[in-house]
Amino acid sequence: MNGSLHPKLKPSLFLSALLGGIVLTSCASSFEQKTQLAQLAPTAPNSEPMANSAAEAGAVRSQNIASPAGAKAQVPRQRPQLIKNAELSVSVNSIEKSIEIASKIVKQQQGDLLGFQDQKPKDENARHTASMQIRVPQEQLETSLDFLAKLGTVQRRTLTAEDVTDQLVDNEARLRNLRKQESTLLKIMERSGSVGDVLKVANELSNVRQNIEQLDAQLKSLRSRVAYSTITLTLEEAIAGIPPARPLGSDVRETWNQATHSLGELTTSLIRLAIWLAVFSPFLLVLVAVPVGYQRFKQQRSQSAPQPSEPPHAG
Repeated sequence: MNGSLHPKLKPSLFLSALLGGIVLTSCASSFEQKTQLAQLAPTAPNSEPMANSAAEAGAVRSQNIASPAGAKAQVPRQRPQLIKNAELSVSVNSIEKSIEIASKIVKQQQGDLLGFQDQKPKDENARHTASMQIRVPQEQLETSLDFLAKLGTVQRRTLTAEDVTDQLVDNEARLRNLRKQESTLLKIMERSGSVGDVLKVANELSNVRQNIEQLDAQLKSLRSRVAYSTITLTLEEAIAGIPPARPLGSDVRETWNQATHSLGELTTSLIRLAIWLAVFSPFLLVLVAVPVGYQRFKQQRSQSAPQPSEPPHAG
């Protein structure tokens, strides 16, 4: 054999080399796939945080979507708008001192004195009373009542409340609608048109503004009555006052004055009676003369009438 290969062996060697290359290539590719799988395998557990993050994001998204309803459900309801009025009757030892202390309490509670009435008794056995109308902020109502109750012994204490929440809401809604109408009418007024149309719009605008003023005044009054409460305080002395002793000279002077006054009234009455009698004397004379004249007339007629003759006596 020489250094050259047999011609018949060349095709077989070529086929063997080709098959070997294919096998090596497949092995290399399978090794690379296993290596990639091995590299990807450690990252598989890390996919759980990603899934958790996605789940959290979905939960947050769902919470954001549901949050308006939840927020609406958590919004507290509007506080009732109440008009509160109270009455307090207290029996005290001294009206003057109690009035002075009550005025200081009203000032401390940032209130106002709306009315005052002092009823001093004319009868010695009657009690001295006084009444005060006080306005205080509604937040200070209970505190003010507690302070005023310490003036003496409480005889009566009442508290009334009126809910005006719906009335306020309705008036506010009506006021907003009227303001919108006013704005629309003002825009219409700015446009050019006939004199008749302008007058009609102006008349309607005047009516709307009048309704706005009325509703605005009602709202201000209601809000003021809600913000401030009224207390009617009645003070009554526990014991009727004893009148001081009067000197003898004043009693004598008062008796003399009463006697002279009575004498003057009696004299005046007699003079008036005499004047009345003098004025009506003709009528009195007529009333007296008619019966007297009639009586005399009857007497004269009875005397002039013939007397019946007596029958003769038998001999």
